[in-house]
Amino acid sequence: MNMAVFFFVPVIIFMGLVAPLWLVLHYFSKRRSAKGLAEEDRVELDDLLKTADKLTDRIEILERILDVDSPNWREKEAEASYRKRDAHSMDERSSAGER
Repeated sequence: MNMAVFFFVPVIIFMGLVAPLWLVLHYFSKRRSAKGLAEEDRVELDDLLKTADKLTDRIEILERILDVDSPNWREKEAEASYRKRDAHSMDERSSAGER
């Protein structure tokens, strides 16, 4: 088989099938991304941001209350979290050794 034919057939298949599909999908995704958020999505995003801000305020208030009622709560929580993480890593190591 001639070397030119050997390269010509895959190029024709690529140009006839793959390239047009690739271009269509590329410009479809470009148009979709340029469109941006729909108005409904924008409203929902704004509501979610407001809710997140309210929750952040609540957490800050609760932390201030805990600071007054139990000044060492942050250290206790950090210690408990460390113990929990340490126990979890030990469990993972022991289960990995069983395999």
